[in-house]
Amino acid sequence: AFPVLCRILTELKLLGSEVGLVVLSAGVGNDVVGWILLALCVALVNAGSGIVALYVLLTSIAYILFLVYAVRPVFLRILRKSGSIQNGPTQSMVALTVLLVLSSAFFTGIIGVHPIFGAFLVGLICPHDGGFAIKLTEKIEDLVAVFFLPLYFALSGLSTNIGLLDSGITWAYVFAVIVIAFVGKFVGGTIAARLCKMVWRESFTVGVLMSCKGLVELIVLNIGLQAKILSTRTFTIFVVMALVTTFATTPLTTAFYPPWYQKKLAAWKRGEIDWDGNMLSQDTQSIDTDPITTDKHDASEVRKLLVYLRLESLPSLFTFISLLGSEKPVGSVPQVHPSKVVENTEGDQDGTWPLITKRPLQVHGLRMLELTERLSSVMKDTEIEDVSTKDPVVNSFRSFGQLNNLATSGDVEIVPEGSYAHTLAHSASEHGTDMVLLPWSESGSLSETANTTVEHPRQRMLENGPHTSFLASFLSEAPCHAAVFVNNNITSLAQREQEPLSPMKSRHSLRSTHGVSSMPLAPRTHHIFFPFFGGLDDRTALRFVLRLARKSNVTATIVFMDISPNPDSEVVRTPTNVSSKTGPNFPTPSSPETIEQEKSFFASMKDSLPSDLESRVIFETISTTQPLHSTFHRASSEVGLAPKTSGDLIVLGRGRESKINFKSELNTLLSSVGQNSHPGSDVSQVLGDVAHVFIAAGVKASLLVIQGKKE
Repeated sequence: AFPVLCRILTELKLLGSEVGLVVLSAGVGNDVVGWILLALCVALVNAGSGIVALYVLLTSIAYILFLVYAVRPVFLRILRKSGSIQNGPTQSMVALTVLLVLSSAFFTGIIGVHPIFGAFLVGLICPHDGGFAIKLTEKIEDLVAVFFLPLYFALSGLSTNIGLLDSGITWAYVFAVIVIAFVGKFVGGTIAARLCKMVWRESFTVGVLMSCKGLVELIVLNIGLQAKILSTRTFTIFVVMALVTTFATTPLTTAFYPPWYQKKLAAWKRGEIDWDGNMLSQDTQSIDTDPITTDKHDASEVRKLLVYLRLESLPSLFTFISLLGSEKPVGSVPQVHPSKVVENTEGDQDGTWPLITKRPLQVHGLRMLELTERLSSVMKDTEIEDVSTKDPVVNSFRSFGQLNNLATSGDVEIVPEGSYAHTLAHSASEHGTDMVLLPWSESGSLSETANTTVEHPRQRMLENGPHTSFLASFLSEAPCHAAVFVNNNITSLAQREQEPLSPMKSRHSLRSTHGVSSMPLAPRTHHIFFPFFGGLDDRTALRFVLRLARKSNVTATIVFMDISPNPDSEVVRTPTNVSSKTGPNFPTPSSPETIEQEKSFFASMKDSLPSDLESRVIFETISTTQPLHSTFHRASSEVGLAPKTSGDLIVLGRGRESKINFKSELNTLLSSVGQNSHPGSDVSQVLGDVAHVFIAAGVKASLLVIQGKKE
């Protein structure tokens, strides 16, 4: 029941859990043992005497040895010679594999074992190196799933006669078979799991999942019916048992292992809570500490960064992450040819060089692929380590980190689209991440393939889509700081825009820009604009801006938006006890920071600015009654002024604690840039009203929207 188990575990979001790994591993071993016992059973039934049965058994063993030691080496040599292992199976290799399957099935049928056992043996000798088995499955699974599998189920249905269950004693047998089949697997799986130090609920869940039946069960029953081991009535009883136990797996698993218990158990195993759910005491801090000083220095440094890798966003992500790398390779020295090394070189006589004293930023990349209903997708998940090692996106990310003085690592996760947010949050908690960086999708889709045929890409970015829902779900459960990066041509190479074609009288055709080299940028500079409104998200964003400004090619303008208390203004700060539902739909905090505290924090960050940043970072204060208009016009005068640079950046806080009602200003600005206002737009809910305006207006700068970790 391996495919059925994978689908059930996927729907219940248990595929990557300890329970899921144990059940799948046991299921694979169970299937292998079951096939061997089935072959022996059929051989004994078809044999007329003990000598014939021994002959069939010995012939089967000899054939297995022949496949393993004679056929498999030759098969592997042919595959390597044709490049099928490295690049996937060619048409001729697919034909050769199918020929081996049919020939092996024919031979095992001739010697008295069922033909399906021969096909199973060829599947065992197929290599998994280079993902050959997965790529082969991708080529033939559609034909099998669409044509052969329905025929097999139809055959099983025709062989099933519910009308034979026509008496009370027969239904008593049905009930007894169901109970025995379930109890046998449930008790055995539960006891084995408990002996392996799993808790009782986990053990019960393993027992329930092990009682699941699937396609293998129907195959075995059909073989038994064809071999006349089972009568039609007995066959029907077992089919009913297989259906009942399979249908009962999902509700029983949900009852024994609900999501709330999974979260509690994970927190208990991490040592965050005790068994009763009480939080374990942490190192307490002094209560008398100055809140401004504490807020300024507490967890202000980002040492571990988790990046959600998307193929279409790699160039812009690489450019942005390079701003977080060190200025020069730490500890680098001029190299000398080994034959010319003398005793008084900077390195030691044994060829070693000074150790790196500054710890680089640790960046972990996570690429998530969708787990579909295809068997090849499930096979990829079972071989996830090999997939992660050879994934081109992850390998490009690792190489990029080595060239930019970053300690990089990467993984691939194959999960359903509905589990993307949970998987990303779990990975952030597992790696102890300080911040998660997520790219915004230009097409609104979770698909990694860039859609170059999308009309009105800016409008598509503002529409609700799966990617927007994924970001909203992750931000609601983010265990650390989070940043959403909206790219607008921030890159290390100049982007050459192609002029639109127009009819004109000419004897010459326009030269295509395809293949034209882009000249590297001379001034690889970036300018950052950051409006400070106050709140946890803005304070986190301010610290991060100063972190980016450490690079010598980065300048920054930080503006405190001081909203004048004008009661006649359409944009005012809402009272403390009133929840503002416009813009980002966030609840009002119970103890918000006052305006004076925000000014004190802003002033403290300005006064503590390092001397090497004073020439590149400026702090300003703007008093206004229309903060959204002022922010938009101030940003327009700051960014996009030097098109030959590497791209400018606008940093914004997500504004969960914002006390500002942007409704009237938002509608006015969206109308001025030719965009319809959508009060319930997911862009405003996810990124905030300020980011919504910048995206709709097409400001010539990329956006970075930061959400601080909940205190």
